[in-house]
Amino acid sequence: MFQKNDPSIMDQIQKKTSVKPDELLKLANSVSQANLQDEATVRQLIAQVAKLANKPVSKEKEDQIVNAIINNNMPTDFASLAKMFNKK
Repeated sequence: MFQKNDPSIMDQIQKKTSVKPDELLKLANSVSQANLQDEATVRQLIAQVAKLANKPVSKEKEDQIVNAIINNNMPTDFASLAKMFNKK
């Protein structure tokens, strides 16, 4: 896990995303404690990520993400995740 005092990684993330390190750590903590089999919880996390990233998520995309997470069909490698989120 990222350490709060690891400036190199956190600075790079902030430069690329404009997300403050404290906000990212707070989100990571909430995800690690979340019940990812609960649809309402997953939808709430998606909304938090979208707000933090300042990126809208369509209802269709949200449904796809929720189904993938709840059914354990979520890819774990970054390339697959990036492709899933960038699909139009």
